[in-house]
Amino acid sequence: MSKILVTGGCGYIGSHTVVDLIENGFEVISIDDNSKSSDDSLQGIKKITGKEIKNYKVDLKDFPSVDAVFKENQDIAGIIHFAAYKAVGESVDLPLEYYENNLFGLINVLKCVREYKIGAFVFSSSCTVYGNPDVIPVTEQSPTKPAESPYGATKQMAETILQDFAKVSQDTKVILLRYFNPVGAHPSIELGEVPIGKPQNLVPAVTQTAIGKLPQMKVWGDDYDTRDGSCLRDFIHVSDIAHAHTLAFQYMDEGKSKSNCEIFNLGSGNGVTVLEVIKAFEKVSGVKLNYVIGPRRAGDVIAIYANNHHAVSELNWHLKYDLDDMMRTAWEWEQKLQKLGK
Repeated sequence: MSKILVTGGCGYIGSHTVVDLIENGFEVISIDDNSKSSDDSLQGIKKITGKEIKNYKVDLKDFPSVDAVFKENQDIAGIIHFAAYKAVGESVDLPLEYYENNLFGLINVLKCVREYKIGAFVFSSSCTVYGNPDVIPVTEQSPTKPAESPYGATKQMAETILQDFAKVSQDTKVILLRYFNPVGAHPSIELGEVPIGKPQNLVPAVTQTAIGKLPQMKVWGDDYDTRDGSCLRDFIHVSDIAHAHTLAFQYMDEGKSKSNCEIFNLGSGNGVTVLEVIKAFEKVSGVKLNYVIGPRRAGDVIAIYANNHHAVSELNWHLKYDLDDMMRTAWEWEQKLQKLGK
């Protein structure tokens, strides 16, 4: 049984990926300092899988502490690197904090990858690297454009670091997974998204407004060049995103890598506008959402969605969940949090 280290394993996508890895026979350990997450997710993982996951509460910017985890676990076969600050709007206000956390943490992990000769590395990247694309849907060959936010810039820089690292690495294969917009909750409703403070992403803002945590929700702009004027995105269920990581490790383990560093888009292949997401939520939940149209928000890309053919054909990745599933599980998770007083 291969041991996988997941950085950010208590986070939203990280915790769902831990579950998927366990369900596919991997042993998993986590590093998460819980600065942007809660270790409550470890209980959700245990309820779903029956496994207790060891989490090292370590700040990745502290190299000696990171190195100590690798010294203690010299049988690590692969790494998934999630740990990063990820709020687009917040990154505009706090650029230095984003550059420091997202890049120093990655570099420290890679120093250990090199030292301990870890064979496989999967990076949690983002469609923000495409900026405002000239042509949609975007493929893995679409040019990266100037980032619209410091968050997006950190993902572009991280990919450059990894590509340069992979060129000279004799021991490590790298896969960059460019996510589009993960939403929803685990079908068991034991795991889901728990924003710290006011939600920065669309679906938690929708569900928190619907349940009354937020008095009203703003749609940031309705004058974009899209079919209804709101931003257009590619939403994908978090469990589908999680499963792609397991497939990425199996792909590398089976010797299918075409190069030392490969890129895959993880999206549904369909564009959905913000207003269409709201309508889908209202249909599934039966709740009329209290929202208003606000001004455009700094850092937002107008329209983007994925061509996911590469991941489908090479990783054998097939989506299980549609937009209604995403909205339903997100709403059931929000209702569960309310019952728990969270």
